Amino acid sequence: MFTGLVEGRGTVSNIQAEGAAVRLTIVVPAEMVDESVPQEICRVGDSVAINGCCLTVVHVDGREWAFQAGTETLSKTNLGSLQSGSVVNLERPLLLTDRLGGHFVQGHIDGVGEVDKIEHDGEWITMWFQVPVHLAGQMVPKGSVAVDGISLTLVDVENRRFSVALIPHTLEVTTLGVCQVGDAVNVETDILGKYVQKFQIPEDQR
Repeated sequence: MFTGLVEGRGTVSNIQAEGAAVRLTIVVPAEMVDESVPQEICRVGDSVAINGCCLTVVHVDGREWAFQAGTETLSKTNLGSLQSGSVVNLERPLLLTDRLGGHFVQGHIDGVGEVDKIEHDGEWITMWFQVPVHLAGQMVPKGSVAVDGISLTLVDVENRRFSVALIPHTLEVTTLGVCQVGDAVNVETDILGKYVQKFQIPEDQR
C-alpha cells in the first residue's frame, strides 16, 4: 500500500529483455539510500511503486535497484515505453507508523491515460488527462486519483477526461513537471470509487 507521495525521481539506467518480460534497472536518488535510517533501506523482495506501478525489487547494488516487469504490466502501463534515461517517480510502501498524507494507493494501475491539455497560470499548472470512459466514471470532483503514482485532487471530471491543479512543488519533484501533451500516464482511481460503482451496477451487468 502506498500514499501517492513521491519520494524521489529515479533514472532508468538499463532495460534488459528476459523473454517477453524485461528487467529494469533504476538509479534512485541519494536520499532513498540513507543507511542511517535502517527501516528505509531497500532489500530484495521489497515493493516499490514505479510511476505508480508496484514492482518487486530483485537486485540492489547501492543506488541501482533492479525490477522485473512481465507482459501484463508492460501492456497495461506506461512502463513498456520506458527507455534508458527515462525519469520515473518512486515511492516505497507505507509504514503503519507513517502519516497518510496522500490517499490509499494500491500500486495496481487501472489504465493508461494521455496528457490532453496544459494550462499555465503563473507557477501553477492545470493539467487535463484523457482516460477511458469507465475510469472517468469512478472519479468525482474533489476526489483523489493517482497519476504516475502521484496522489492528486480532482478538479473537473468529464465523460472521458479530468483535470488536476499542480502546485510548483509537485512540478519540481515529480515527472509531471516535464510532461508534454500526448504523453502517456498511469492512472489508478480511488479504490473507494471502485467499490461504490460495483455496488451500483447489477451483478449480471458487471
